Amino acid sequence: MATMPSKSALLWFLIVVTNHVTEAAGRPKWRLTLAEDESLRSCFRSGAGPEPGDLAAAFKVPTLDGEFSYEPSAQRGSSLVIHAFTNKSGFLESLWSSESSLSSLVEGLPDRTQVLFVSLDDSALSDALWMREQLQRAAARSNRKEVLTRLHFSPVPVFALGNWIPSVLYYWGCMGHNCGLSQAVFTSHGWKMPIITKRLDARYDWLMERWQPNQLVDAGDGCQHSPSVAGAVAWVSEGNCSFFTKVLNMAKSNASGVLVYSLPGNPIQDMNCVGDECSTPLSIPAAMVHQEVSASQALRVGQVVNVSFQTTPSPNFFISIDQQGALAEMGWFLYPTFSFINWQAQWFEFFADLQIKLQSPAKVVSVFDKIQMQGEKGAVTTVDLPLGLWDFDTLELDASLSCPGSRDSSCAQWDHTVQLFVCCDHLGPYCNIELGRWITAFRRGIGRWLTDVSPLIPLLDSNKCTFTMKTVPWAMPWIVSLNLRFSASNQTALCVTGDGVEKLRPFRVMSLYSGGTFDRNYNKRYQPMKFPVPSSTKKVELYAVITGHGYDENGCGEFCVTSHHFLINAVFNNTRIFDSAGTALGCAMRVKEGAVPNEHGTWLYGRGGWCDGLQVNPWRTDVTKQLDLSGLESNTVVYFGLFDGKDPNPAQQPGNIIMSSFLVFYK
Repeated sequence: MATMPSKSALLWFLIVVTNHVTEAAGRPKWRLTLAEDESLRSCFRSGAGPEPGDLAAAFKVPTLDGEFSYEPSAQRGSSLVIHAFTNKSGFLESLWSSESSLSSLVEGLPDRTQVLFVSLDDSALSDALWMREQLQRAAARSNRKEVLTRLHFSPVPVFALGNWIPSVLYYWGCMGHNCGLSQAVFTSHGWKMPIITKRLDARYDWLMERWQPNQLVDAGDGCQHSPSVAGAVAWVSEGNCSFFTKVLNMAKSNASGVLVYSLPGNPIQDMNCVGDECSTPLSIPAAMVHQEVSASQALRVGQVVNVSFQTTPSPNFFISIDQQGALAEMGWFLYPTFSFINWQAQWFEFFADLQIKLQSPAKVVSVFDKIQMQGEKGAVTTVDLPLGLWDFDTLELDASLSCPGSRDSSCAQWDHTVQLFVCCDHLGPYCNIELGRWITAFRRGIGRWLTDVSPLIPLLDSNKCTFTMKTVPWAMPWIVSLNLRFSASNQTALCVTGDGVEKLRPFRVMSLYSGGTFDRNYNKRYQPMKFPVPSSTKKVELYAVITGHGYDENGCGEFCVTSHHFLINAVFNNTRIFDSAGTALGCAMRVKEGAVPNEHGTWLYGRGGWCDGLQVNPWRTDVTKQLDLSGLESNTVVYFGLFDGKDPNPAQQPGNIIMSSFLVFYK
């Protein structure tokens, strides 16, 4: 009995047939290179398609300006984004028609990134000319014409490229905000065929209910209440008031949803709230479409028109090759702007720079090597530490989180705190002390960070230590890897003495305060602590890892601005303020530091001391001059946390502060 051919076998057949057809038609012959041929044959033999992390083979693509050639050895050190356009997507129409979107690409594309634009349709030549013209105008407006040398436009449709690009685009096919074809389907009695049009859901649709099929009712421009739309989908023209006002009015009129149609000649736009509008939640779905004349005419004569909603799978619109030459997914575009390409490219640059840092000399101790972390226990192991730790003054945590599968779709939903605990003396006071903290990415399989925790070297006071890394027990699994990197450097504390400059090392830590529920009783839990400074101490440092979580009526502690104070000797107030919490792009601006871009959810917003897919950097401040170093127990420290300059006092669902804090003594 015959068996169904694999996807890759079918793809190979289509590419071969396409080559023959284009040759027979007298069109240019886009032949496979030997590397491309072997790459596809390997795919054919394995019965699977290319996956993220696979090395990309060389290829050549005709462009409007000649030819774009990708050679792995030559391109190493630069990244490539491949964008496949289709006019069947409302998302891509808005992406390409928005001046702010186009400007973001030409103004923010990293210098070591190139972009190849291709088309999925027969109109590839006109698409390429149009895309180039759009970006040429944007570059002229921004006075960034030099970026055009890194933008390449192919007039050959994807199905005729004859290399591995179609394989990846189709094999990675997806549905979601940045791919898949979202559509509205209109039907009416007497119509022989339904009318199907592209749609772009409003940006705030993640807060809304799902679309349901329903009757379509004309509501004019939607700028006033319209009782006639109760229970129906409101058909509303653009203009005369904001998109938010239209949707709010239709929600108050009890419509089940809103379809805003563009005026003749206007493109589909990104619908979103602006300013204070965003503080009002909306309870019904909304989308923008082009005006369908048949539907509008039928409504005017009283004919019943019904509308339903669907998303048709499509090839992926965005794939990439990182600076190491590996294929990579581009993640989730929350709304139509080329900024998401820039953020992914920025992360590639961060990752490339991280690879260089990891080549620096260090004593590396492997703790976890691709171990699954899930459940109450998490990932646990006991390791032997090298002798002579006193020779090292730097300890860095080289940590990575990946997913059970190679695709982002296998990754855990939501963001969770990941903590690393260490215990080197099971009978001592510092067993299971937090050594590091990270936040998981939301449905993205990338993430690797190098975190300097040098002040906590004294916690590793044994030749054998147990390390535990875990997140909340109900989270989906993550695959964790962790190395300890011990090294000697000149970045640690220095002390100027009569004999010159002396390198200082931490020799003791003193635990201070932890966090807790951020409610009216939060600060009542903390009392002043008295402590002496050990003899021979030359420097004292305050070290704290603080993050805010949860969401009360003020957005605390995740999205509110909180301040955290360590008052020493009733005089010196050492303050850490999370002033970017709640800002629209607070975490997007930290991609260059390693924050994972293009996650699902609202990863862009600033948070209380953390970002999705990023390590939590310790806060360190020198407090030596604030202390009495005589050795007597004459020093005090007390902690308190404030919201808006006052004790927290939420009316509902108080948030939570997770904190580890220490005094670190150097000699």
